[in-house]
Amino acid sequence: MEFKVAVIGLGYVGLPLAVESGRTYKTIGFDINTTRISELREGTDRTQEVDKEDLLGAKHLTFSSEPSDLSGCNFYIVTVPTPVDQHKKPDLSPIISASRMISSFLKKGDIVVYESTVYPGCTEEMCVPELEKSGLVFNEDFFCGYSPERINPGDKVHRLTTILKVTSGSNPETAETVDHFYKSIVTAGTYKASSIKVAEAAKVIENSQRDINIAFVNELSLIFDRVGIDTQEVLEAAGTKWNFLKFTPGLVGGHCIGVDPFYLTYKAEELGYHPQVILSGRKINDNMGAYVAQRTIKLLSQKKKLSQQTKVLILGITFKENCPDIRNSRVIDIYRELVDFGVDTDVFDPNADQVEVSVEYGINMLNEPVYSSYEAIILAVAHGQFLELDWSSIRNNISVIFDVKGLLPKEFVDSRL
Repeated sequence: MEFKVAVIGLGYVGLPLAVESGRTYKTIGFDINTTRISELREGTDRTQEVDKEDLLGAKHLTFSSEPSDLSGCNFYIVTVPTPVDQHKKPDLSPIISASRMISSFLKKGDIVVYESTVYPGCTEEMCVPELEKSGLVFNEDFFCGYSPERINPGDKVHRLTTILKVTSGSNPETAETVDHFYKSIVTAGTYKASSIKVAEAAKVIENSQRDINIAFVNELSLIFDRVGIDTQEVLEAAGTKWNFLKFTPGLVGGHCIGVDPFYLTYKAEELGYHPQVILSGRKINDNMGAYVAQRTIKLLSQKKKLSQQTKVLILGITFKENCPDIRNSRVIDIYRELVDFGVDTDVFDPNADQVEVSVEYGINMLNEPVYSSYEAIILAVAHGQFLELDWSSIRNNISVIFDVKGLLPKEFVDSRL
């Protein structure tokens, strides 16, 4: 097969893939966001995943927001978001819309590969019927594959090309073709799963496993706070055993770990099984932001620094360190809980876009804080800029410092997870 590739969705997952594909194959990077397309054509990636040199260096890559430009492609890769709605149910509208769009110019022999995280069975149960609106027959006229994304936003070591890629296809021949494509651009190699459902399940349990493990250490943090001992010190001691799994407590947000488990539990409940461990982990993790706020309020009260004039500063609003992505950031839970207590709360994050934060969360972020004007500071995200601050000086002027990430020296903080 002579690959003529279309990558649908140019976020954290799609753009690096389009760039790598565009080094070798004629590739069109497609996104409905016209502003995003204009920026990429100029060599600017606001997600900071791909630098200008690499972006412009993919000589076979072009960008478009016009669906008609994709009609000449024969290998479509869908990398659109798969979020959850307000009821924690899968929101499949982006992936359904992408499939419907592709169906309008799908041709005999074409292959459609999905990378978006879904529940086992979603590709064939939900996406294929949309593709069949083309009038073509699945596994006779066109074929599908699934290759789960493993992009880690902000990680400059584990990149698309250096992470083993799971692949699959709707029949043996398609599986081989899909595997061949990814093997040609991923230097770490591929792992060919036995079916699309197996590949879908493998992806969704990767992040569900991490979610459960983090929930366990978060629950330990809640327990050890009552015991009166430091969770980090306990984990360091336990970590001296060779087979102890080293997870740390914290907020669990973003568009993967905090979302993917709900896709698995949705499918389980659809089949009549009520998952217990997974949902319990989700409940613990979703409550950690409120706990941080309540603990901060308690510490301020104990130090008699809680009043109507109390001001608290939150450092960081993105869902993880050294990354501009604010989607599903659980730092917002800390902010909202403090505001519910009537506490005047400011947010500062040099990596987040102020307009995006205002639109998404209704928060007008500071340009630069005056640290001494606050009674409490919550270090919520471990951006490199925050770790370089003079915390010794800040400590002398602040009543309460809560280190959510557990990165500061213990003598500088009043509490940490």
